[in-house]
Amino acid sequence: MTPRMDNPSLVVPGALQPLLDLTEVIGKVGVPQTTLDLVRLRVSEINGRVYTFSDDPQQARKTDERLTRVADWRTESCFDDAERCALEMAEAVTLMTDPQDMASDEIWEKSAQYYTDEQLGALVMHIGLVNFWNRVNVATRQEDAAWR
Repeated sequence: MTPRMDNPSLVVPGALQPLLDLTEVIGKVGVPQTTLDLVRLRVSEINGRVYTFSDDPQQARKTDERLTRVADWRTESCFDDAERCALEMAEAVTLMTDPQDMASDEIWEKSAQYYTDEQLGALVMHIGLVNFWNRVNVATRQEDAAWR
Protein backbone atom coordinates (compact mmCIF):
# COMPACT_ATOMS: atom_id res chain seq x y z
CA MET A 1 0.00 0.00 0.00
CA THR A 2 1.25 3.44 -0.88
CA PRO A 3 1.37 5.98 1.96
CA ARG A 4 -1.25 8.70 1.65
CA MET A 5 1.26 11.32 2.76
CA ASP A 6 4.56 11.69 4.55
CA ASN A 7 4.29 10.95 8.25
CA PRO A 8 2.26 13.78 9.83
CA SER A 9 4.80 14.09 12.65
CA LEU A 10 7.24 15.28 9.97
CA VAL A 11 4.71 17.36 8.02
CA VAL A 12 3.26 19.35 10.92
CA PRO A 13 5.90 21.84 12.07
CA GLY A 14 7.02 21.25 15.64
CA ALA A 15 5.00 18.05 16.14
CA LEU A 16 7.77 15.46 16.34
CA GLN A 17 9.93 16.81 19.15
CA PRO A 18 7.25 16.92 21.88
CA LEU A 19 6.35 13.32 21.09
CA LEU A 20 9.98 12.27 21.30
CA ASP A 21 10.35 14.23 24.54
CA LEU A 22 7.35 12.42 26.04
CA THR A 23 8.82 9.07 25.00
CA GLU A 24 12.06 10.01 26.74
CA VAL A 25 10.27 11.04 29.95
CA ILE A 26 8.26 7.80 29.99
CA GLY A 27 11.46 5.81 29.65
CA LYS A 28 13.00 7.39 32.75
CA VAL A 29 10.56 6.32 35.49
CA GLY A 30 11.69 2.75 35.96
CA VAL A 31 9.42 0.64 33.78
CA PRO A 32 11.88 -1.77 32.12
CA GLN A 33 12.53 -0.99 28.46
CA THR A 34 11.75 -4.61 27.61
CA THR A 35 8.28 -4.18 29.13
CA LEU A 36 7.72 -0.97 27.18
CA ASP A 37 8.81 -2.80 24.02
CA LEU A 38 6.42 -5.69 24.67
CA VAL A 39 3.58 -3.25 25.27
CA ARG A 40 4.43 -1.27 22.13
CA LEU A 41 4.40 -4.38 20.00
CA ARG A 42 1.18 -5.78 21.49
CA VAL A 43 -0.69 -2.48 21.15
CA SER A 44 0.59 -2.18 17.58
CA GLU A 45 -0.60 -5.70 16.76
CA ILE A 46 -4.07 -4.86 18.03
CA ASN A 47 -4.12 -1.67 15.95
CA GLY A 48 -2.94 -3.35 12.76
CA ARG A 49 0.44 -1.61 12.73
CA VAL A 50 2.98 -4.07 11.41
CA TYR A 51 6.59 -4.30 12.53
CA THR A 52 9.09 -6.40 10.65
CA PHE A 53 12.01 -8.20 12.24
CA SER A 54 15.39 -8.55 10.60
CA ASP A 55 16.35 -11.81 8.92
CA ASP A 56 19.99 -10.98 9.59
CA PRO A 57 21.24 -13.58 12.12
CA GLN A 58 23.42 -11.06 13.94
CA GLN A 59 20.51 -8.63 14.36
CA ALA A 60 18.13 -11.46 15.27
CA ARG A 61 20.34 -12.39 18.23
CA LYS A 62 19.94 -8.84 19.56
CA THR A 63 16.13 -9.00 19.37
CA ASP A 64 14.23 -10.34 22.36
CA GLU A 65 12.62 -13.53 21.03
CA ARG A 66 9.60 -12.90 23.23
CA LEU A 67 8.57 -10.11 20.90
CA THR A 68 7.45 -12.71 18.37
CA ARG A 69 5.34 -14.39 21.07
CA VAL A 70 3.69 -11.30 22.54
CA ALA A 71 0.29 -12.00 20.96
CA ASP A 72 0.18 -15.21 23.01
CA TRP A 73 1.36 -13.65 26.29
CA ARG A 74 -1.45 -15.34 28.23
CA THR A 75 -0.24 -18.83 27.40
CA GLU A 76 3.49 -18.37 26.84
CA SER A 77 5.59 -19.07 29.93
CA CYS A 78 8.38 -16.63 28.97
CA PHE A 79 6.59 -13.55 30.36
CA ASP A 80 6.85 -12.66 34.04
CA ASP A 81 3.91 -11.52 36.15
CA ALA A 82 4.77 -7.82 35.91
CA GLU A 83 4.97 -8.04 32.10
CA ARG A 84 1.65 -9.89 32.01
CA CYS A 85 0.02 -7.12 34.06
CA ALA A 86 1.43 -4.47 31.72
CA LEU A 87 0.21 -6.39 28.67
CA GLU A 88 -3.22 -6.89 30.20
CA MET A 89 -3.43 -3.15 30.90
CA ALA A 90 -2.27 -2.41 27.34
CA GLU A 91 -4.98 -4.60 25.84
CA ALA A 92 -7.71 -3.22 28.10
CA VAL A 93 -6.85 0.41 27.34
CA THR A 94 -6.34 -0.21 23.62
CA LEU A 95 -9.43 -2.31 22.97
CA MET A 96 -11.74 -0.11 25.06
CA THR A 97 -14.52 -2.71 24.92
CA ASP A 98 -16.16 -0.92 27.83
CA PRO A 99 -15.11 2.75 27.78
CA GLN A 100 -16.65 3.30 31.23
CA ASP A 101 -14.32 0.70 32.71
CA MET A 102 -11.62 0.11 30.11
CA ALA A 103 -8.97 -0.50 32.72
CA SER A 104 -10.96 -2.28 35.38
CA ASP A 105 -10.15 -1.97 39.08
CA GLU A 106 -9.00 -5.58 38.96
CA ILE A 107 -6.51 -4.92 36.17
CA TRP A 108 -5.34 -1.72 37.85
CA GLU A 109 -4.87 -3.38 41.25
CA LYS A 110 -2.90 -6.27 39.75
CA SER A 111 -0.62 -3.83 37.96
CA ALA A 112 -0.21 -1.75 41.12
CA GLN A 113 1.39 -4.79 42.76
CA TYR A 114 4.34 -4.44 40.38
CA TYR A 115 4.48 -0.75 39.48
CA THR A 116 4.53 2.48 41.50
CA ASP A 117 2.03 5.24 40.75
CA GLU A 118 4.70 7.03 38.73
CA GLN A 119 5.40 3.87 36.74
CA LEU A 120 1.69 3.14 36.24
CA GLY A 121 1.23 6.70 35.02
CA ALA A 122 4.10 6.24 32.59
CA LEU A 123 2.74 2.90 31.45
CA VAL A 124 -0.72 4.37 30.74
CA MET A 125 0.88 7.32 28.93
CA HIS A 126 3.04 4.90 26.92
CA ILE A 127 -0.02 2.89 25.91
CA GLY A 128 -1.78 6.10 24.86
CA LEU A 129 1.24 7.33 22.93
CA VAL A 130 1.65 4.02 21.11
CA ASN A 131 -2.04 4.10 20.23
CA PHE A 132 -1.59 7.66 18.95
CA TRP A 133 1.37 6.69 16.74
CA ASN A 134 -0.45 3.58 15.49
CA ARG A 135 -3.55 5.49 14.52
CA VAL A 136 -1.56 8.19 12.72
CA ASN A 137 0.52 5.60 10.87
CA VAL A 138 -2.42 3.34 9.97
CA ALA A 139 -4.65 6.26 8.88
CA THR A 140 -1.94 7.60 6.57
CA ARG A 141 -0.92 4.11 5.41
CA GLN A 142 2.70 4.37 6.45
CA GLU A 143 4.97 1.53 5.39
CA ASP A 144 5.55 -1.38 7.77
CA ALA A 145 8.18 -0.38 10.29
CA ALA A 146 11.39 -2.29 10.96
CA TRP A 147 11.81 -3.16 14.63
CA ARG A 148 14.82 -1.15 15.80
